[in-house]
Amino acid sequence: MALRKKQDATGIQTIGPVSMGWLREIGIHSRADLETIGSVEAYRRAKVLHPDRVSLNSLYGLEAALRNIHWRALPPPLKEELRAEAEIDYVQNWKPVTI
Repeated sequence: MALRKKQDATGIQTIGPVSMGWLREIGIHSRADLETIGSVEAYRRAKVLHPDRVSLNSLYGLEAALRNIHWRALPPPLKEELRAEAEIDYVQNWKPVTI
């Protein structure tokens, strides 16, 4: 599935402005930052800050952005793997940054 959305200054495609705000809150400001931390850890950190707003679709969107595809194009087995990994009940040595 081809991407239609323009890439912004962060270099991350297919991520909307609300999700980009969440990423900035957890210290992710570029595609390289997201690649370094990975979609699951980014999802976990965002979920800590916004437990009622960050959903599994956010996780799928982050992974899809890393693969330059639409989140609906992720294969079901990969979605299940991501979901299972995300359910691990910890965040690796991370605390929210005060701004």
